[in-house]
Amino acid sequence: MSSDHAAGQARPLKRSNLDALDIPVPAYDRSNVTVGIVHFGVGGFHRAHQAMYLDQLMNQGEALDWGIAGMGVLPGDARMQEVMEEQDHLYTLVLKHPDGTLEPRVIGSIVDYVLAPAQPERAMDLLTAPSTRIVSLTITEGGYNFNQATGRFDETNPAVVHDLEQAQATEKGLSAEPPATVFGLVVEALAQRKVAGIEPFTVMSCDNIQGNGDMAREQFTAYARLRDPALAQWIQDTVPFPNSMVDRITPVTTDADRELVTQEFGVEDAWPVVCEPFTQWALEDSFVSGRPPFEDVGVQVVPDVVPYELMKLRLLNASHQALCYPGYLAGYRYAHEVCQDPLFIDYLLAYMDREATPTLQPVEGVDLHAYKRQLIERFANPNVRDTLARLCAESSDRIPKWLVPVIKENLATGGDVTLSATIVASWARYAEGTDEDGQPIDVVDQRKDRVMIAAAQHDDDELAFIRDSELFGDLVEHPEFTEPYLAALRSFRGQGARATIQAAVNGTLA
Repeated sequence: MSSDHAAGQARPLKRSNLDALDIPVPAYDRSNVTVGIVHFGVGGFHRAHQAMYLDQLMNQGEALDWGIAGMGVLPGDARMQEVMEEQDHLYTLVLKHPDGTLEPRVIGSIVDYVLAPAQPERAMDLLTAPSTRIVSLTITEGGYNFNQATGRFDETNPAVVHDLEQAQATEKGLSAEPPATVFGLVVEALAQRKVAGIEPFTVMSCDNIQGNGDMAREQFTAYARLRDPALAQWIQDTVPFPNSMVDRITPVTTDADRELVTQEFGVEDAWPVVCEPFTQWALEDSFVSGRPPFEDVGVQVVPDVVPYELMKLRLLNASHQALCYPGYLAGYRYAHEVCQDPLFIDYLLAYMDREATPTLQPVEGVDLHAYKRQLIERFANPNVRDTLARLCAESSDRIPKWLVPVIKENLATGGDVTLSATIVASWARYAEGTDEDGQPIDVVDQRKDRVMIAAAQHDDDELAFIRDSELFGDLVEHPEFTEPYLAALRSFRGQGARATIQAAVNGTLA
């Protein structure tokens, strides 16, 4: 791609400018695309993944009735709506190859965006339209509103309480405010479809949670049960919640990315997306009123997603947690820096080989040995520039879902948990809030105060951090775990990250 574009020659990304751009643009007439999917959580990952697959289908002349309407429910979603509307819902996706090659493309599969709190009637019209046959989700691990230890729906959440109260007021014929949560919106739409005799839509989770479809079913029906048990039963009986495994490393868009798109490609894009070339999607074939022919663009549409989910969550996602805390403590700031360090490569492969792989099921069509080595290569891509700060964020949503199950399975079978315990200990050390040079760490976590207060007690109670049963269950009661955890924590605090990682790999933590 040419880099001769001066900033002054760049063209705003709009429908009217597509023919003048020097990069690939939608080959289909977007005026013929109609909404078939409403998506909650339009962020970088959704636009690098699900929306990209649909754009590929549309470029092949398929799935034009499966256009995406984004739907925002959070205050921060207003900016996404603003940008999408300014750009006719177009955006630039740039694949960053390890050799420095940039592969841009304008994606056109998103054709609408509604901010539900500001446009409640439009939101409900979209959700109840017979043409809307899938509601998809990337609302992050924390968006499912459940207790980490019990997995049960948190009915005390103020936003949930609000939506339930308003739904009850509506049923009594009283004036009420529109739903404010994804649960309230989706269940209200299903209730209206039920009354109107409109077939329900499929709810398709694309979040990094094991059994994400099962989790979505549990949480949405739990909300519905609090509102109307009969409605909850109808949802349980008629609404599919397919499981899926999704994979593509997609860093947060930076100003440097915006500048790159302007300078390299002559496109003014307020919110482009950059990502790695690798992409994977395994999707359970369970839909109520049709689906796009995803298999035509490489999606693995399968009867059982669980083996693929476990592979990705316990190898890729848990390895991200394994590298981010000790890497940050040791002075690195990007994933590629950590994964170009032979010590950390040995450490990540040791975790994957010794502790994660024994908990996996056979994965059809996947060479696990090659997959694990490919993960290291993907992490080491210097052009993706995935920050450790991103990987360290929201740890209390991630560790319990991605790593704790590995620990529990290995404890149950007598397997080794030394490296997993080292990962937890690195989080505990990170949560103390300073790196090894004494520089402050900005801990980003919904439970920031709780985890940092626990970490601050290490001098008096070395097990304080893992006493939180909502995050760790009963791990504190298992000496097979606490012994290597304490050895690693003491080493992180006294010897530093590199010495600790080396000892964990060598089996000499003590």
